[in-house]
Amino acid sequence: MTITWQKWGIKKKNKVIIICGPTAVGKTTAAIRLSQLFNGEIISADSRQIYKYLDIGTAKPTAAEQAQIRHYMIDIVEPDKPFDAVVFTKMARQIADDLIAKGKTPFLVGGTGLYIKTFVHGLFFNKTTDSSVRQHLKSNAAKHGTLFLFNRLTQCDPITAKRLHPNDTYRIIRALEVFEITGKPISQYQQEHNFAENVFCSLKIGLYLERDKLYERIDNRVDKMIADGFLEEVCMLLKKGYSAGSNAMQSIGYQHIVSYLDGKITWQEAVRTFKRDSRRYAKRQLTWFRSDPEIIWVKPGETDTLIPQIRRFLE
Repeated sequence: MTITWQKWGIKKKNKVIIICGPTAVGKTTAAIRLSQLFNGEIISADSRQIYKYLDIGTAKPTAAEQAQIRHYMIDIVEPDKPFDAVVFTKMARQIADDLIAKGKTPFLVGGTGLYIKTFVHGLFFNKTTDSSVRQHLKSNAAKHGTLFLFNRLTQCDPITAKRLHPNDTYRIIRALEVFEITGKPISQYQQEHNFAENVFCSLKIGLYLERDKLYERIDNRVDKMIADGFLEEVCMLLKKGYSAGSNAMQSIGYQHIVSYLDGKITWQEAVRTFKRDSRRYAKRQLTWFRSDPEIIWVKPGETDTLIPQIRRFLE
């Protein structure tokens, strides 16, 4: 006797394939290859590729790559506009549902762990927003600098501070806002919620390389970004009126070039710290993803070994 989901009143969950991993590991190439094999389209899960005009420094898929497979959640927000995991989740889930309705396989691809986690499991929702508190924190950031707020965060919520970059003004302010309103760290809310909603049935594929090889790829990518005109891209953004204090412009790489343009550091120091901070970011990404026991880890050139498993998952 065949027992169906409907017989037991269970709603069958839509299936999504996730490809994640650290920066520069080769997620885009692998995702395009697998999407072509399984009638898929790609939803980007990158918190920087959402911004318009930030092309070279965010390593967006090229026009040629996007011509091979349809990509979503790229170039959707002005660089000076706020964007967070809540907005991402609502938009990306709708796209995934629409793709599935058309018979397509959604591939969620990127290195922003929080975006991926909230897409699959949902977010906790609490009354933890207060415009006056947020404005006060923004004023402090403008007056004393983001590092001042980050140091406060390390005292009241070291767990969250450990996974954030010291220049991630938006998320630092958000975490401090929650703490000031509720007296409880945002990390505690996340732990209690435990992302248990599990909206989608997902097959998670993580890409990895040995550390020395990954770091070499990161350094080479930075060199290529510079050769491709990254300095000119940052100058263009500043000329368009996007300030160095905007969330997008505080991304790794952009902040370093701005510091060079402001005369705060030399060009050699800008390049060196750009590479260093990119490597540190990759390390934080791996720490996040390795905490998820559901991820199947493979090297970028070995994703074809998972084809039978992907086929069984989709069936």
